[in-house]
Amino acid sequence: MEMLGNRQLGVTQQQAWEALNDPETLKKCIPGCDKFELTGENTYSVALAVKIGPVSAKFSGKVVLSDIVAPNGYKLSFEGQGGVAGFAKGASSVTLKPLAASSTEATESTDAAVAHEAEAASPPAGCELDYTVQAQVGGKIAQLGQRLIDGAAKSTADDFFKRFEAEMQSRYGPPPAPAAEAGEAPAEKAGMMSGLMKKMGLGKKDDAATGGDAS
Repeated sequence: MEMLGNRQLGVTQQQAWEALNDPETLKKCIPGCDKFELTGENTYSVALAVKIGPVSAKFSGKVVLSDIVAPNGYKLSFEGQGGVAGFAKGASSVTLKPLAASSTEATESTDAAVAHEAEAASPPAGCELDYTVQAQVGGKIAQLGQRLIDGAAKSTADDFFKRFEAEMQSRYGPPPAPAAEAGEAPAEKAGMMSGLMKKMGLGKKDDAATGGDAS
């Protein structure tokens, strides 16, 4: 089985990194996980309940982290035994990177001053997570068919990220990015309108009229 995906998270790269290295957070977010404990250097003991189609089993095994580059990502290998249900083993890679401030870059092209002020007031929030998984299964699970196995794997990944996002929001609050973007919009429009009025000469006429009244 091979699977890859990309997710945008509403927390900073550092916050996501810390959560992905916290056994208690992982235990809480992995569906069916009963145990995720550190047993050695970058080695964890894991136990979880799995249900794929008509087959249900409890797997126990270990996860080993390698190629750790904080806070950018790591690789991991895993293996587990589920008794008569079979076994599973494989590898995965996880990569984190900050979200690009695309909206700020767009503003910068029209009004550099407004863009820099907005960037200083509200830096880009959130990060992007890329992951890949390669796994082998054996026993009764392997007899269920690739389509059923792939569907269960995708459902498990979706469930994990839903739980992970909920945990991050309860810990750090909702992501501030949408509110920041909404606040930047009026300033951007005001800057563009002011420039347009000056090009049309409207601003100069107003200045001249004001000057006449003052004298």
